[in-house]
Amino acid sequence: MKSGTPIDIRRPGRWNALREQAERAAASFPPLLVRAERIAQTVVFGVHGRRVTGPGDSFWQFRRYEPEDPASAIDWRQSAKSQHVFVREREWEAAQSVWFWRDGSASMGYRSSDALPTKIERASVLLLATAALLVRGGERVGLLREEGETGTGRLALRKMAAEMSDMEAGGRDVPPPIALPRFSTVLAAGDFFLEPPAFEKMIAGFAASGARGHLIQVVDPAEEEFPFSGRVRFEAVEGLAASLIGRVQALREVYRDRFAAHRDELTRIARRYGWTMQTHRTDRPPESAVLAVYRRLSDDHRRGIGRIRA
Repeated sequence: MKSGTPIDIRRPGRWNALREQAERAAASFPPLLVRAERIAQTVVFGVHGRRVTGPGDSFWQFRRYEPEDPASAIDWRQSAKSQHVFVREREWEAAQSVWFWRDGSASMGYRSSDALPTKIERASVLLLATAALLVRGGERVGLLREEGETGTGRLALRKMAAEMSDMEAGGRDVPPPIALPRFSTVLAAGDFFLEPPAFEKMIAGFAASGARGHLIQVVDPAEEEFPFSGRVRFEAVEGLAASLIGRVQALREVYRDRFAAHRDELTRIARRYGWTMQTHRTDRPPESAVLAVYRRLSDDHRRGIGRIRA
């Protein structure tokens, strides 16, 4: 059968051909995209669509008046029906450019158990699932890379998935310093095991162009809990020397305190530039992380951040 030939499903025997055609089409999807789509489908039931408020002609909903709302937004007819004052919200109609970046450093290939995904696998799925949700709402998505570009629809999503599948651990630990269009949004996922000055330099460069960002720190549970005991050899990674430590459990509390302090410092730096940072462990369901960042992106729209189509 030639590609693109229509199939008359009313005729006997055509069902097998239809199934085979569907299976061939599904096989062309990168496995990462298949997993991401399943997560996106689950998350979509946890949000009230991608509809967000802003300038536009389409009515969305009424809500209670808040002190920061202009008087011109009040819907007096709706307010007259009750003892409360209501404003009329309109749906935002312009698309936003969202640039995705995944940490490709060697440490992202770590997992403490075969039952867990590597950090790079989980980061990829989180980003693609979020991109799948955004594409449904008409947003422009693309990978943050040299000569990268954003696009819309399923084609852009499949391109992202294919490029991400080809990018293995062992690459950059910070995004390339690319000048982004004003009002763009950056969504980055990685372990961010960076010194605070390097981390701040990364954010400051994008923030200077007006880009807003959301960061997902992806960590393995062992990296956070440090459950090791006895004599343990830690293998070299990212230029660090291997080390053999005896009675390693004696360092557990010190390690945990330093790990938490480092994360807190990175979070403070992100907030300083108006960015957000959330943490996700690979032993937790990915849906909760995707839902959290998706809502933050929606909040950006609702507050009027990044409303201009780049």
